Amino acid sequence: MKLEQLRALCQIVAQGYSVSRAAEALDAPQPGVSRHLRGLERELGVDIFRRNRKRLLGLTAAGTAIVKVARRMLEDAEALGKIGREFSASDSGNLTVATTHTQSRYALPGVVQRFSARYPKVRLMLRQGNPAEIVELVRTGEADLCIGSESAEVADDLLFFPCYELRRIVLTPPRHALLRERRLTLEALARYPIITYDPPFMGRSKLVQAFESRGLSPNIVLSATDTDVIKSYVELGLGIAIVARLAFDPARDRKLRAIDAGHLFESNTIHLGLRRNDYLRSYLYDFIEMYAPGLRRQDVEKALAAR
Repeated sequence: MKLEQLRALCQIVAQGYSVSRAAEALDAPQPGVSRHLRGLERELGVDIFRRNRKRLLGLTAAGTAIVKVARRMLEDAEALGKIGREFSASDSGNLTVATTHTQSRYALPGVVQRFSARYPKVRLMLRQGNPAEIVELVRTGEADLCIGSESAEVADDLLFFPCYELRRIVLTPPRHALLRERRLTLEALARYPIITYDPPFMGRSKLVQAFESRGLSPNIVLSATDTDVIKSYVELGLGIAIVARLAFDPARDRKLRAIDAGHLFESNTIHLGLRRNDYLRSYLYDFIEMYAPGLRRQDVEKALAAR
């Protein structure tokens, strides 16, 4: 049994049971990927995939168990490489962080700046996506960690650490009628067109549920994944926005006004996610502590070691 066979197997599953897409992702010839799969099935003595002639339809019961172990073996092989690099070149390497736009735009710039100053030889990459997408990037090994909201409900093969609570605000143009309200209410918000995040982001369902609990139906006229886009449309007078508090900077957002809405909507917990049983380089622990000072290395190590 070879690691190349396991990589081919896992990539076929990741690519929706397409051998051609798996070959492309592995930068390998398609016949070679097919050969790896046939050799693995022959060695194990079972069919890993359900087939319709040459087409792969899905995993067999044996295949489901095999893929789970194969992923763990590949993770362990990757961990061995990380250990070697940690002790041979502890201040250099790669770090990929999967996160949402709000985090990368508003929460991470200062962290990235400090990290890059401390580790100039580490190549840092930020990959953006919605909460489900960033979790998948960590699960497949394409990212070392993910940072976002609502992530803990998406996967049980990752570890999630709560970092802080993210409260909401309402953004309006200057001189908007809502600015004259003594205390903001859902009834007042429901009178205006609302701009907010796409459904996968920032607990959109919680926002809608808050209105529905009062028998109200919010008039959501526009949604986006990018907070800066949302703010631009508020500036154009197309509606009011319900966004994360950290997305508002009075010095930059001079054409907007912010009203606290923490009493109206349930806050979102920002989580940091890691693969279970992964080996983390020292600089990754430092990145975590820069982002979430309360998340100590010994606590992360203890959680990772738990089987």
